[in-house]
Amino acid sequence: MTTLGLERDIVDEGILGRTVGRFREAGITLPTFAQLAAPEQIPAATTEALAKVDPDAAHPLNLFRVHWYNGADRKSVAAVPQHVVLPSSLTGVAAPIIVAFGDAFPMINAHKVLAAYACLAPRVITGQFDPTQHRAIWPSTGNYCRGGVAISRIMGCHGVAVLPEGMSKERFEWLSRWVVEPNDIIRTPGTESNVKEIYDECARLDQVPENVIFNQFCEFGNHLAHYLVTGKALQRVFHHVQGSLPGLSLAGYVSATGSAGTLAAGDYLKDEEGARICAVEATECPTLLYNGFGEHNIQGIGDKHVPYIHNVMNTDMVVGISDAHTDALGLLFNTEVGQRYLSDKKGMQADLLKSLTRFGFSGLANTLAAIKMAKHYDLGPDQAVITVATDGWSLYTSEADKIMKQRFGGAFDALDAAETWGRCLGAVTTDHTRELGQEEKNRMFNLGYYTWVEQQGVSIQEFQARRKQAFWRDLRGLLPEWDRMIEDFNQRTR
Repeated sequence: MTTLGLERDIVDEGILGRTVGRFREAGITLPTFAQLAAPEQIPAATTEALAKVDPDAAHPLNLFRVHWYNGADRKSVAAVPQHVVLPSSLTGVAAPIIVAFGDAFPMINAHKVLAAYACLAPRVITGQFDPTQHRAIWPSTGNYCRGGVAISRIMGCHGVAVLPEGMSKERFEWLSRWVVEPNDIIRTPGTESNVKEIYDECARLDQVPENVIFNQFCEFGNHLAHYLVTGKALQRVFHHVQGSLPGLSLAGYVSATGSAGTLAAGDYLKDEEGARICAVEATECPTLLYNGFGEHNIQGIGDKHVPYIHNVMNTDMVVGISDAHTDALGLLFNTEVGQRYLSDKKGMQADLLKSLTRFGFSGLANTLAAIKMAKHYDLGPDQAVITVATDGWSLYTSEADKIMKQRFGGAFDALDAAETWGRCLGAVTTDHTRELGQEEKNRMFNLGYYTWVEQQGVSIQEFQARRKQAFWRDLRGLLPEWDRMIEDFNQRTR
């Protein structure tokens, strides 16, 4: 299982020694996962020095910003992660819908940089990745590969992005500024749904010994970081909201499937707060809902397979959202005519309107799914649902013209805004919503066999072990061990 990031001991002292030398020379110190989960634990001297560093620079100290607590300026540290509580006048449900914003993360304006750090750091401290010789290959449908390239550059590594050619223009523009050379951006056929094509390209790249594949769909560092870091951050957000709403309980957590990394925060919130876990996918490609397939434009959520790090047997429901709705809401929330409609006709205040521009496609899907979840369970005002907006609309501005042409005849006017409100928010129903019993969970779990055992070569024993919750509980013991190894590693680099 070493290819899945589960080593607890040093694998190669020679590699580790070269890495220590590289990091010492570059002045790189690694944050522990405990520090990212609770930034107040970061040494005061580091926090003071960090205040002078541009959050978008390839600076080693920005590793200490790979958490949810960055302030509005993305430089300061906030006591509570940035979030919004959506009013019932917007959602149409009594339950508070809480959305945490991922666009305050450093360098890539998306929380996937945390997953990238969580996959590379354990390989570095265990002597499995040599920054002086290896190339880090980051397969993704968008933000994770950007996070991987950013983390690689900070750690003095050579990072390579592998992503579908149909992803947003902004992703490629960002990558062109950060990669070492142009051919470090590898475009695979298709769009969001074409994950298999990414795997095929990685299989080709894996034939070169210097290439190390960091497949977010099966890297347990991705799961573990979100369990602890994102889980604790969302719990703090919930407790903050609870402070002004005494008696509020956390009824649910919602996250798009994607690599299933962010879904792991739901495992933490279920353990600590009793929240149900809802996985979200596009109705145009309903893999979990109906064993279906297809293509869609909810960029960043992945599909046509069950990620290896998805704790399927702990998931309580699956909800499907159409990209027709996320496309349309993207225009409603981010065009002048849309914002004017929300202000004049729906009475939305300026601060809420500003918050709505911080929802990318997957954040919109998560929010719609949270509304469906609240309606399905008939949740009241004392039962909150929490979710995340992985990134903001700034990563999708180039999509606006495409959406206008494809869905609105070339322009988005006041009538379109009103119709979008009525169709996409006012008429939300509980269609494409499936509460999971044991039989359904087993069906979804078994579906992963075809990807991981037949295609990717995982043993049937390792595959089956993930069916039991004891496997996932034991896995979490890696975090304090990795933190101890990070501290030892940092001592050696000083």
